[in-house]
Amino acid sequence: MLKNLQSKKTLHNGIEIPYVGLGVFQMKDPRETVEAVKTAIDSGYLSVDTAAVYKNEESVGEGVKESGARREDLFITSKVWNSDQGYDTTLKAFETSLKKLDMDYMDLYLIHWPVEGKYNDTWKALERLYSEGLVKSIGVSNFHQHHLEDLMNNSNEKPVINQIECHPRLNQEKLRTFCQEENIAVEAWSPIAQGRVLDEPALKQIAEKHGKSSAQVILRWHLQNDVVIIPKSVHANRIKENADLFNFELSTDEMNQINDINQDERFGPDPDNFDF
Repeated sequence: MLKNLQSKKTLHNGIEIPYVGLGVFQMKDPRETVEAVKTAIDSGYLSVDTAAVYKNEESVGEGVKESGARREDLFITSKVWNSDQGYDTTLKAFETSLKKLDMDYMDLYLIHWPVEGKYNDTWKALERLYSEGLVKSIGVSNFHQHHLEDLMNNSNEKPVINQIECHPRLNQEKLRTFCQEENIAVEAWSPIAQGRVLDEPALKQIAEKHGKSSAQVILRWHLQNDVVIIPKSVHANRIKENADLFNFELSTDEMNQINDINQDERFGPDPDNFDF
């Protein structure tokens, strides 16, 4: 399953998503973003995750073009922003994103946050895009279990994936279990908590034992939990380091030690009360 950077997870609709992708959140400089995408693809990454609100879809599209990789070999994700949610506005937002990426289709399109009173209509728009073949898979981001249950009760298609804040301090075990039971893949944003957990003694100790960095240990922990990851970096050496996860394995004991770091501590907003 986890052999190399090209290892993929099969989603419930049969489409495969690479286990490791490049996240481009907070990449503001267009040229820097283009270079990061090119570096990632040159290093063997097949997946890039962006969003309308990141305002860098054009740069991602440019990076893909400049990399020379074949579009069909890559997996490109974007997301509809909160202010664009609703049926017609979502269709329009998707069209805008696709144009900015300068592509014919997306591999995955997500609802960025569960905007109350809107996400079910937004989902209907995603179902339409999916049925028309403009996007290969549709999913959600930042959905709690109750959001997922509500969505599934009001839809024809089940999300293939739920992209959530997940790291050792917030291991989301209950939500991950629910998603697993429903055959919804889990993808972690902020997989290393933007570096806030790297000094945890247990992580440092495990890292030393394997001759790896704390970040690599955390990313490996995600993979062994069957979680898709999209670590973000603009630095070539870090992009490569974040992908060097396939020549070591954490023992059950080490996995448990990392699980024990959990404090249900969020560094991002709670999906039940975000205000944007």
